[in-house]
Amino acid sequence: MATRPRLPRNVWTLGFVSLLMDLSSEIYHSLLPAFITLVLGLPATALGAIDGVAEATASFAKLASGRLSDRTLRRKPWVVAGYGLAALSKPLFPLAMSAAAVMVARFADRVGKGIRGAPRDAMIADETPAEIRGKAFGLRQALDTAGALLAPLAAIALMALLASDIRAVFWFAVVPAACSFLLALLVLREPEHHNPPTKRAPLFSGFRELNRPTKRLLAVGFLFMLARFSEAFLILKGIEIGLSEALSPLTLALFNLAYVVLAYPAGALSDRTSPRTLLAAGIVALIGGNLILAWTSSYAGLIVGVLLWGAHMALTQGIFSRMIADRAPEHLRATSFGAFWFVSGIASLLASLAAGLLWDRDGSSATFIASAGTATVALAMLSLLSSEPPVPAR
Repeated sequence: MATRPRLPRNVWTLGFVSLLMDLSSEIYHSLLPAFITLVLGLPATALGAIDGVAEATASFAKLASGRLSDRTLRRKPWVVAGYGLAALSKPLFPLAMSAAAVMVARFADRVGKGIRGAPRDAMIADETPAEIRGKAFGLRQALDTAGALLAPLAAIALMALLASDIRAVFWFAVVPAACSFLLALLVLREPEHHNPPTKRAPLFSGFRELNRPTKRLLAVGFLFMLARFSEAFLILKGIEIGLSEALSPLTLALFNLAYVVLAYPAGALSDRTSPRTLLAAGIVALIGGNLILAWTSSYAGLIVGVLLWGAHMALTQGIFSRMIADRAPEHLRATSFGAFWFVSGIASLLASLAAGLLWDRDGSSATFIASAGTATVALAMLSLLSSEPPVPAR
């Protein structure tokens, strides 16, 4: 009886590298809403601008690094460089005294994320057989989210230990980021490639070669990310309902709890059923979570809404990656990932900016209702997407 292939070593390594970096990054992320609005005294619009610009920056970096990775047929140098830059950015956060300084720190952190993103996903697709590809992306996402789940809990514990000194907590978060970089540098292996390096055509000429199914998926991803503003606004919702500055990271912990529990099962299920069906379920979960958060003023409603937000992430992020890997030609694999994360990041920038403006002008309900409406449009567009990918060109 034939056995299913095992997950490659690099998939596990990338999972634990992601876990350590997310443990560090999400400590900052979980406390930034309170740091920006309470310590620095800035409005929610500033929070949306900082998060949106930072995520869009990461997307530009993914666009370039994905294409360069395909041209050189090298994955590891880009992955290591991305984690290294992110680790170097961490000390900038406790030193920040203004919105501009926070922006610089987030900028450097997200550029690092952008550099590593597309080559990392392409490395997973390079090494993983198609029949367990969903499981591979699900595992990496689950380990990544495990770090994100531990981070707000660590932030709460450190805030209690350090008398709510956010800057001191930020210094502690430097350690797991450094460990993440060292693990990537010392343990990760360059995967084997079966295609010759591409000719030295203009850097971005490869984007014209993306096939139609990939481009259609990019359009769905753009619409979907227009509905998916930063999770920082979930933390603001918790503060609005009554959570204290020290306990506000609990909102992010709930979000990541649902995410980590469902990410691997969702990825494994996509190997046995239609990924498009799972993606549709994730968009429905986002719509439901938004509608609950728009009208709730209770902790019970906050919990249900945030858990649905976490569920929607588990049912979409790894699934999008798997669908890109299935549709992209092998010689344009990192390029396709870079293009997808680029359009997603531009949409994320617009979503976070709009969320901050709506929040300040019309309140939190308007922000969540607008997100639900945009997600509904993305769901309608997804129904037009072919459920079966073509066989990628070799």
